[in-house]
Amino acid sequence: MLRKTLKNTSKHEKLRAFIKKSKIPPEYLSPSRKMISRGVLIGLFIAFIPMPMQMAAVLLFVPFVKFNVPIGLAMCWLSNPITMPPMYYMEYLTGSFLLHMKPQPVEMTLSWFSNNLDNIFIPLYFGTAMYSIFGSILGYFLVNYLWKLSVNRDKKKHYTKR
Repeated sequence: MLRKTLKNTSKHEKLRAFIKKSKIPPEYLSPSRKMISRGVLIGLFIAFIPMPMQMAAVLLFVPFVKFNVPIGLAMCWLSNPITMPPMYYMEYLTGSFLLHMKPQPVEMTLSWFSNNLDNIFIPLYFGTAMYSIFGSILGYFLVNYLWKLSVNRDKKKHYTKR
């Protein structure tokens, strides 16, 4: 369903006029499977990294990788103020476990973070690397699989109607 929505939206005349007027390269808005999968890959990769200005980081990939930029930006919204604390805590616990370190009890205060940043930095970013790499690759392949499944289902519906 999302595939059809993206295809129909890209044919909208007002959107095409805006793209032409703004001189946006059309490949950055392409609703193809490859471009959307790449957008999900880059967006999820950045979403798991605890840093400010994640959307700007997604845009830094634009000159090097062709992907659907709106999808990439939307995927980095996965880490929002509500989901950030559990995501980063999970990354910290995972990093501590993989590095065989005893996790410290965490308090949600700025003073605790400023005093303990040296102790949690390495396990946090090690866990972040694991989730960023494997989560984004999983998202990439999942989008590809679901897209192909949708195409095959539509083909079957089309053949049964004939």
